[in-house]
Amino acid sequence: MEYLESRSTGEGALTFYKRFKKVIKYAVEHNVITKNPCTGVVCKVDENALTKDILSVEEMKKLINTKYPEQNPETRRAFIFTLYTGIRFCDLIELKFSNVDYSNKILKFNQAKTKGKSSTSWVNIPLNGTLLSLIGEKPENEDYIFHLPSQTMCLKTLRHWVKRAGIDKHITWHGGRHSFAVNILNNGANIKTVASLLGHSGLKHTEKYTRAVDSLKEAAINSLPKLEL
Repeated sequence: MEYLESRSTGEGALTFYKRFKKVIKYAVEHNVITKNPCTGVVCKVDENALTKDILSVEEMKKLINTKYPEQNPETRRAFIFTLYTGIRFCDLIELKFSNVDYSNKILKFNQAKTKGKSSTSWVNIPLNGTLLSLIGEKPENEDYIFHLPSQTMCLKTLRHWVKRAGIDKHITWHGGRHSFAVNILNNGANIKTVASLLGHSGLKHTEKYTRAVDSLKEAAINSLPKLEL
């Protein structure tokens, strides 16, 4: 029961409930059932809560050091890039070598989720040696940086990879974005910097990561052995 309760929060729960309501509505309309049990039931979601599992820095290292023969190397490279940049999947698959300023070591792209173009729709990410290595040098006849299968296949590969690494967490691709935010906050980055790197127009959506960091700090303190004084 505790496991189910831990999974019944966030966007996933809301999405499933919306689908469930559609099925129930269809059943009522086709006289399969006479009454809609969802009437008056509201699925509340705490928008400021971080509900997806994240990878700690140590778990990131463990995952990166885990390889297996069946693994798609492009999926591996792309997810590691996500862990180091916090980029969304929809933006990742659209990245081109033209987005990379090799001279100034900056990645600049327009967010796919942002309607129209504004100063807040563009994201600039400084590129360190690790990221430049993941991107590689610009080929003569190459356009897109990553050539990935469908998102479903990427998630399937990711789940096998996480399991092979012995990490008992439900890690999604978006969880990689969350992992990036929490880890750099935990390492001292200020919230405005994190918001800028994630492409958030304000601090509202970024604040949930600070709450996650506070929880991690509390858990770290509570992990110490108790003493009888």
